[in-house]
Amino acid sequence: MSAQLAIVTDSTAYLPQQAVDAHQVSVVPLSVVVGDTVFTEGVEIAPKDVAEALRAKQRLTTSRPNPETFAAAYRAAAEAGATGVVSIHLSTELSGTGDAARLAAAEAPIPVRVVDSRLVGMALGYAVLAAADARDAGLDLDGVVAAAERRAADTRGFFYVDTLEHLRRGGRIGTARALLGSALAVKPLLHLDAGRIEPLEKVRTASRAIARLEEIAVEYAGEREVDITVHHLAAEDRAEPLCARLRERVPGLRELYLGEVGAVIGAHVGPGLLAVVVAPV
Repeated sequence: MSAQLAIVTDSTAYLPQQAVDAHQVSVVPLSVVVGDTVFTEGVEIAPKDVAEALRAKQRLTTSRPNPETFAAAYRAAAEAGATGVVSIHLSTELSGTGDAARLAAAEAPIPVRVVDSRLVGMALGYAVLAAADARDAGLDLDGVVAAAERRAADTRGFFYVDTLEHLRRGGRIGTARALLGSALAVKPLLHLDAGRIEPLEKVRTASRAIARLEEIAVEYAGEREVDITVHHLAAEDRAEPLCARLRERVPGLRELYLGEVGAVIGAHVGPGLLAVVVAPV
């Protein structure tokens, strides 16, 4: 493996710790604020804490890392012998995290390429893993960036939420769209489109929405070789059966990962989230 290039991402990639360790990825954490208390994602607050806080109608906000946090990660990479960094982050349409990374990159002691994945969750995570694989194959800085961008472009994330209210409060979906969903008493299916959260379909019941979510994922996977992640927040009872059905229905499935989203994304989607990420290999 070439240790010449370092791979950095943020905590909203929700990569399994085993993958972080195996691929030598540096993860910069984001923060969530509950009331007046700031918690570091993945360290000081768990998904269940966020679900409970939302059910209790506590005030939750999220916070991007300070540019200095990224600067420290880039300096550490240089001190460890890296000659360059590929820093891959969640959509700039959803967060200022990428902007913070760019500010730090401008002052870094080694070249840093910041990639806007236009994704989040393991959709972002798969782009990070593609970059790590390209680095390990000996590709240069441009080649690693290109590998991350290719996988990000092919990856799709589809998701169901019990209510649009949390997304509306956080400003991640338009008020008019949120009110439309509430007025029609629909269960919304959403997706990431050009880095933004956009409505995909409106379904009348939760069971029909989840069935349709499954169909959309199967259709997008087709006959291709794909990796799939099923994300949830406080909805393991829905997520596990969905995983089992996808294993049966996707002929080209290579790996399937089931994982709960962390505090930052959880704060915006609320309990009951069910998401499927499909990443062609």
